Amino acid sequence: MAGMFTTPAYLTAQQKKPNIILIMVDDMGYSDLGCYGSEIHTPNLDRLASEGLRLKEFYNNSICAPTRASLLSGQYQHKAGVGYFDVNLGLPAYQGYLNRESLTLAEVLRSGGYNTLMSGKWHIGNDSLSWPNQRGFDQFFGVIGGGANYFNANPMPLFGRQYPVIIEENNKRLHPADDSYYFTDEIAGHAIKYLEQQRNSSKPFFLYLAFNAPHWPLQALPEDIAKYKGRYDIGWDSLREERLAKQRQLGILAAGQTVAPRDADVPEWNSLTWDEKQLWKAKMEVYAAMVDHMDKSVGQVLAKLKELKKDDNTLIVFISDNGAPAEDVAHGGAKAARNLGPVGTSGSFESQGKNWSYVSNTPFRAFKNFMYEGGISSPLIAWFPGKIAANTISQGTAHLIDLAPTFYDLAGVKYPQQYNGVTTNPLPGKSLTGLFFHNSVLHRVEPIFWERAGNRAVRKGKWKLVSIYPSYRWELYDLEADRGETNDVAAKNTQVVNELSAAYFAWAKKTGVVNYDDIKGSNPIEGVLNKKGR
Repeated sequence: MAGMFTTPAYLTAQQKKPNIILIMVDDMGYSDLGCYGSEIHTPNLDRLASEGLRLKEFYNNSICAPTRASLLSGQYQHKAGVGYFDVNLGLPAYQGYLNRESLTLAEVLRSGGYNTLMSGKWHIGNDSLSWPNQRGFDQFFGVIGGGANYFNANPMPLFGRQYPVIIEENNKRLHPADDSYYFTDEIAGHAIKYLEQQRNSSKPFFLYLAFNAPHWPLQALPEDIAKYKGRYDIGWDSLREERLAKQRQLGILAAGQTVAPRDADVPEWNSLTWDEKQLWKAKMEVYAAMVDHMDKSVGQVLAKLKELKKDDNTLIVFISDNGAPAEDVAHGGAKAARNLGPVGTSGSFESQGKNWSYVSNTPFRAFKNFMYEGGISSPLIAWFPGKIAANTISQGTAHLIDLAPTFYDLAGVKYPQQYNGVTTNPLPGKSLTGLFFHNSVLHRVEPIFWERAGNRAVRKGKWKLVSIYPSYRWELYDLEADRGETNDVAAKNTQVVNELSAAYFAWAKKTGVVNYDDIKGSNPIEGVLNKKGR
């Protein structure tokens, strides 16, 4: 047997196996929800937070495909085969799709009696042999690749080439008419359809709801944009101060914690011309509208769950795949995508850009693709009525690799050593059930590690070791006092640097990490990210 039932530690033998809903959003910063400091209207996620648990420290892999590989497999991304991105670079750790030794959440949970459902963005294997239905999902609707327009399925004009958009349902390619839908609604609608199919099922279900919002291009419904007209006239300097004040009030940002200074490339708002301000204000109005509509869609899924009377036996976990991005895809030189309409419309190809992402990642340093806190920190909300204490805020210090053992523990499913004749990779993460259900401290023996495009990091206890390509110079931060990463203390703590760097190189060898100089330059989109993401 691939898996077997055991009784989760917090359940009695008489209780039903719980349903699990995992929600992931795309390119949303740490502070973009109301419950993490934002002014954006997110009442549904804020309610889950007030009735459940928030983590201050939950870590992703800094960019889309590597994050999704770790999330769905419980492995570090290189071990799963997606060490760089969804492109095949000719090495097992960089093949660009999930290997067979790394089982998906759907494969393991289905072997333990779960119905497995997914709606949204896949982005961990373009070949049809690596699509969701081939990796354990009973039902799938969504986009296979890394992105899509919100009003049509036309190829995306990225950096001088046409990026294909493949929307499919259960292995059937779909060709929706232009301007006949809004993709966030389609993702939520199919999730609701799949939930409705669970009405009379005696089996528990696992739903992976992977929104592509608020990833660029900035496109939103007019009525959502209208709600935010004028809200961002104050600019990013004042807005960041608002968010910092709210984070302190909420308890997300501890008193005395450091705040990252302004990024050197972000100008003062009042230094902009009137015309520049009009474009930048419009960008953030649309971005807020996209987050707002995503939250509204979450609310519709919650309403269906309640209608089915399955809400009292369901764990919901919400995260983002990486920090807010710095790339400006519509203004990047001769190969930039071109706008065919105003920002927000189906012809727009604007992105949030570094200036507003500096606010989205409040109070942290840097952006998507980098290993400073702004690139790898995500909000995490966990909700399970009657099981998770309401309005709990915990430090956490958890990582994507911890969610698979958490779900298997909760579901009473044993992770198999063999699956379809293949020896599986062991799980490196730790179950978060004690943290979620008892608010106990998460004790780690092994550090947490990162590598992506030459950027590296190690987290152990209060210490974080980090280096940014191409310098390869180690920096050390004490995150208990300096989560803004403002004071490099490497020179004063050489023993810590030596210990953590040695641990990093041992992990890299074991995990299949290679020198980035040997593989770089294989993806034009990534070349832009690496230049502009710092």
